[in-house]
Amino acid sequence: MKNVGRRHSPRPRTSSELGALRARLAEVEETLHAIRTGGVDAVVVSGQHGPRVYTLEGAEHAYRVLVESMNEGALTLTGGAVILYANESFANMVKRPLELIMGYSFERLLSAADQAGFQRRLKRTAKSGSRLQVLLQAGDGSQVPAQISIRQLPEDGSRNVSFGMVVTDMTETRRSQEMLRVLSHRLAQAQESERGRLALELTDDITQSLVVILFGLQTLVDKLPEHEWPRRTEVAKLDALLGEAAEKVERISRSLMPSILKNLGLVAALRAATEEFVKRTGVSVEFSGARLSPPPSVEARLALYRIFEEALRNVEKHAGARHLTVRLTQRGAYAQLVIRDDGVGFDPHHVPAKGREEDGWGLLRIRERVEFLGGALTIKSAVRSGTELKVHIPLPERGAVTAGSAEGS
Repeated sequence: MKNVGRRHSPRPRTSSELGALRARLAEVEETLHAIRTGGVDAVVVSGQHGPRVYTLEGAEHAYRVLVESMNEGALTLTGGAVILYANESFANMVKRPLELIMGYSFERLLSAADQAGFQRRLKRTAKSGSRLQVLLQAGDGSQVPAQISIRQLPEDGSRNVSFGMVVTDMTETRRSQEMLRVLSHRLAQAQESERGRLALELTDDITQSLVVILFGLQTLVDKLPEHEWPRRTEVAKLDALLGEAAEKVERISRSLMPSILKNLGLVAALRAATEEFVKRTGVSVEFSGARLSPPPSVEARLALYRIFEEALRNVEKHAGARHLTVRLTQRGAYAQLVIRDDGVGFDPHHVPAKGREEDGWGLLRIRERVEFLGGALTIKSAVRSGTELKVHIPLPERGAVTAGSAEGS
């Protein structure tokens, strides 16, 4: 009879082996507690080049107690991004037990997109420090938006490199920013609604009244005798003034609610605004506009038109330009509006103080309109070198039906 192979069960642990394991477990727990409370001065981390010793400078126990009470997460990393130390706030942020974070790779706590190149960015920070926006993978599967500030720690005499990191949970900040964007958008919608109401009142009431007065004056001039030429001259002057007032009211009405945008499309509206700008300022403008396909939504067309208006106001008030180049083109699934001037330029990183420069608020309004539509804004400028403002707005997917899409782009 052949012997049938039999799987041997693991040899039972002896009481002495179980006692040794319990002792090692107790030693590990004691070490972790000592790290958190400042009871040890160094940690040995095993690596591919052998064990390395990282000093923790137990004399700074008071500072560690302060770090433990921080609301932000605080960490110490090796050069390979292994977590030597983390406070309770960070453990709560990533919803993981603190004892499991020690010795864990920080990279594994990052989203897949943020893991790429993290080691390179970590080493590039050196002593100058760096600040990054990342997504952390929490223990419950959620993602936590966070801002991390990294700085290389002072060398302890050895060749081991370590980094200090402060992690700030940006969840509430992001939520507040989103609420602010929504409120800003609602305010813009309310403003557009009020502009439409005022435009109708100007057209239906004031403009019509002015026209009636104009006809009355012309009739009065015709009825005056030839020898009453001084009065005829005065009435003619009033007639001219009323004509100018009627034109101004009509221009204000078009600015409040450009009917050409709805009736003829975005390119025609931008061209009309350009011609009015040239006539008013004397600045030459080279304009080109391509028909967009599929056409932008009504909201996107109005946003691009208002952005263009705001840019022209900034050029008129601050640029001192002699020439502008305006391009409306399509780049794949995006509409691109580029406005370039040869004016005095400015530092785009400098935000004007509130109450001093209206220009700063104009750029802020442009940015808010672009961001709400999921677009991107790029500003290139330098002192005495002109300014380029570039806007990208996503177009609807082909085949998608949007309100007002029948009108031209």
